Order: sequence, then structure tokens, then C-alpha cells
Amino acid sequence: MKDKLSGQVDLTRLLDPASAPGLIADPGLRSALVARDATAACAILGSPSFHDPDEQRALRASGPAAALLTSWQRNGVELCARIGGSYALAIVDARRECVFLAVDRFAIETLCYRADDSALSFSDRADCVPGRGDQLDPQAIFDYLYFHMIPAPRTVFHGVRRLPAAHALLVDRQGAREIRHWPLRFDEQHRLPFEASRDRFRKLILDGVAAQVDGHQRVGAFLSGGTDSSTVAGMLGQVTGQPTPAYSIGFAAEGYDEMEYARIAAKHFGCQHHEYYVTPADLLESIPAVAQHHDQPFGNSSALPAYYCARIAQADGCTKMLAGDGGDELFGGNSRYATQRLFEYYHAVPPGLRRLIEPLCTDDSVLRRIPGLRQATGYVRHSRVPMPDRLQSFNLLMQLDPAKVLNADFLARIDLGEPSKHMQATWGECRAPSLINRMLAYDWRYTLADSDLPKVRGATQMAGIAVGYPLLSDGLTDFSMTLPANWKLRRFKLRWFFKEALRGYLPDQIITKSKKGFGLPFGVWATRHPALQEFADDSLKSLATRGIVRADFIQRLLAEHLPEHPGYYGEMVWILTMLEHWLRGQGSPEVSG
Repeated sequence: MKDKLSGQVDLTRLLDPASAPGLIADPGLRSALVARDATAACAILGSPSFHDPDEQRALRASGPAAALLTSWQRNGVELCARIGGSYALAIVDARRECVFLAVDRFAIETLCYRADDSALSFSDRADCVPGRGDQLDPQAIFDYLYFHMIPAPRTVFHGVRRLPAAHALLVDRQGAREIRHWPLRFDEQHRLPFEASRDRFRKLILDGVAAQVDGHQRVGAFLSGGTDSSTVAGMLGQVTGQPTPAYSIGFAAEGYDEMEYARIAAKHFGCQHHEYYVTPADLLESIPAVAQHHDQPFGNSSALPAYYCARIAQADGCTKMLAGDGGDELFGGNSRYATQRLFEYYHAVPPGLRRLIEPLCTDDSVLRRIPGLRQATGYVRHSRVPMPDRLQSFNLLMQLDPAKVLNADFLARIDLGEPSKHMQATWGECRAPSLINRMLAYDWRYTLADSDLPKVRGATQMAGIAVGYPLLSDGLTDFSMTLPANWKLRRFKLRWFFKEALRGYLPDQIITKSKKGFGLPFGVWATRHPALQEFADDSLKSLATRGIVRADFIQRLLAEHLPEHPGYYGEMVWILTMLEHWLRGQGSPEVSG
């Protein structure tokens, strides 16, 4: 795969006053948008914008690379506080003797890098970082099996890091250090009444959609039938004054198909609705290509249906797709938020009473054998796990037991506690008073930046089409951070404000439906379709020869677990299949010790 932004900077020359000026003539930057002056050079990927109107006018006049370079010369590392939008940028500065890399709030655009005493190499893809080598990081592979993706800053390649969302890298005489450039500050003392907030909310969405349409002739929308995609599709029609080209994916599998709701939304807003039903044959055709397109193992199973959705949009003449990602994570739409509130209610029980209750909820407690009480005792046990580890209480890999899943030699090279350390560090970045806002900030990293956005970005890139996220606009994000916590989660009602603010705009059926999205019935199909079953068997048995996953576990997974519970164990079969096909695309990589 090709990258869009890359560079390799000789730090020995940059930190040499005699050599540094000459370096700017050829700074080693490669991008479609590059600008330089006498002392510095800037390369940019994406669509940045300035908060200051004068600077934004300069950007429109001279282009983003030149405008960002001018602002950098004035503001240095404070540049990122002045810009928004989606971007990855690289600046080489001979006068300041430094290199500066940065990505936007949600890492819509990405940058990966490797640094030593003599050179800094970087690219928007981990597999394209110059000089990265072929050694794979076993800890990253474990992280993948744990999270179903590899959270930044780690990548699968030994010695290569990915900039986390809202972070920059500064390399100067003091060394290399990552800096958070956008602080997580929630103002929970909201003062606007509901009606004014509703009107502002709707306008911000409309403005976000309009900004994404600018410069494109035909823009379409992903339409799952949920509140987010339906809102974006509806407002896209308002902005363009034309019926929205909307694209939906369905599955001929009970419990997975949401086409009914997509049709409701399409009819309500008068969309040009295009439907495609993904089949097991589509999976056989596309799994290797989807797996190998990503720059490292990636296990979000919605990537494949998203690819087919983008593909039909591109064939229909669209040059850009709008996605509804972000609504859940900004406004409190995931079911686990309500679950964690239930746990917090238990924490409000007086400690003395909890000391009486908890001995009754152990594994060998008689209460666990009584119908109706098993779940209640389970809630008590899980409530005792501190946040954020509690969010992974039912982690698939840990439920299966890593010692039974992973090869002993591989297991000896990884730290089983590393995911928890990573989650604790991420959790600690946000100091919001309310639990709901801390969970949202946590999901901005794990759900958005590291999973859902790479899913959509990869799908659209494969299809040869651009993508925009109007619900992640700076204005809407900032607005969401000022809402009262109980407007996001009211008792156990998810995204209360979002739904109430759109009542009368969205069909009632869309507002009241439960969330599913483009979930893939892979496990179900893998037990019913012989060709797909054979494909999965071949993929996993090949993976078993690589010294990562135990062969006896693979055998048990395919012969026992998957047939018994295809919906549950199908997820493990999927992430292992995607790992195997990504590894095949890399040839014969070496897993470092």
C-alpha cells in the first residue's frame, strides 16, 4: 500500500547549525501539500481549518500548507491550539532545530513514526514508515487479540509508534516527546435552556454537513437506519437541496438486518436509496483484501460491509461519503454507559451493607444456583472491579484464558497486564466530574480513534472515495462538552438530549429503536456455508503454525465452540482470520523477542 504523507529527517544535520539551513531545500517530506520558506518546511494531509477568521482567510488564499507554516513561524508548538478539522502535519524547522508532527482531535488522519538519535522517519501508515524493518511486536499482537485492534501509540511493527489522537510529537535537542495538544475539559454547568440548546445543536450538525460537502459534486451518506446516519442523511439533503444518495447494507440473517429502519429513514427524507445485501460469497472474495489493506491487524468486523457500502457509492458517482460516527461517543449512546451507571448505584449502597452482600455473591454461593439471582450476583461481583478495567470484564480473550489460547513461548514474551495499564493511562487523561463524560472521553480513544474511524477510513480508501464525519466537527464536539451529564444519560435513557433534540425531525421509529449498525453475521454464516467454513478452517489452521495461537485451541474453537455459540465465538474466529490474512500480506514477518 502507498502512503500519502511521509518523511525521513536526518537529525544530525538538523541539529547542526551549519547544515540545518541546507536541509530545508530538501527536507525529506513527501505529500500532495508541501510549503517551505527560508527556515522551515511543512507537509499536510487532510482538511485543517483555523479558528481565527483572518488565518482561515489566509488558508483559503494560500492553501493549508503555506498558512500552517506561517502560523507555525509565529506560534511554534501552540499552532495546534489554533487549528481544527482533520489533519496530519509535519514541520521541519531549521531555525528552531526541531521536527514537529501532529494529528487532529480524533486522529481522523494518522501519523506513525520511528525515532533514534540520528533520524526521524514517519508516514501516515505504519507499514510505510521508512526503515521500519520486518520485526513484529508480540505485545502488539496480544493487544490486537485483546482489543480487536492495536491502540495507539503501539503499532504491530517493533520500534514504530502511532501518534495518539489529539497528540503531537516534538523532536529537538532535548529528545523526542509526545504532547497532548487538546485538553479534555468538560464544562458540566450548562446554562442554556433545552430549546436554545436544541436549536444550536441542529445548526451545528447542519454546519458540519455543509463544511463536508464543500468542493464535491456528488456526496452520499452511509445509512444504517440508526439516529446518527439518519440525521446526517437528512441534513445532507437540506444542504444540497437535492435528494440524498444514501447507501445501506443488509444481511440475510435473523437478528442482523436493519434494512427496515434504513428504508424508513430514506422514505422520510426522500433519499435516493441504494441497498446491497452482503453474502458469504462476498466475504470469501473480500476478506484477504480488506485485511491486507490495513497497515496492521484490524479486527472490526464492520469494515467489510462498510467497504461494500462505499464501493456501491463510488460506482454510483459519489466522490465523498458522509458517516455518522461520533454521535454515540459525544452524546452517550452506547448501552455500556447505562450498565456502568447500574454498577455505580451499587457503589452508593452503604459499605456496611455491601460487606454483608458480597460474601453471598462468590462463585460457590448457593444464590448463584437460584434462577433470577445468578445475574444479580454477577452484577455485584463486577461492580467491585475498578474503572476502567470493569469495561473489559467480559473480554473475550480473557474469558477464554490466554494460557489456553496462546502458545506458551509467545505468552512468555508479553505482559498480560499491559492492556490494563494502557486503559488506566487513558482513563486518567480525563478529569471530568461525571462518570458518563469520563467514559465518553475513554471511547474517543478506543472506540473512535482506534477502531471505528480506521474502519470507515480503510473502507472508503479501498473503494477510492473520500469520507467526512460531520458529527465530529469541532463545533459540535465543543458543544457536547458543555452539556449536563444527565442530558447524555438520564437515569438509564441513553443519549437523552440527542434524541429529544431531534424529535419531530427524525421518524419516531428511528428514535426508539435499539442500536445495531453494520454488524456482520460471520459466525452464523461460517457454520452454515461450507465454502466459508472451509475458508475459516484453512485460515485458522494456517495461523496455528505461526507460534502465536495454540493448535489445540484452534481445533476446539472450530469443532466445539463455534457450532455451539456462533454469534459469540464467531468474533474470535473473525479476528484470528483477519490476523492470518494480514500476516499473509506481509510475507514471512519475524515476531521479535
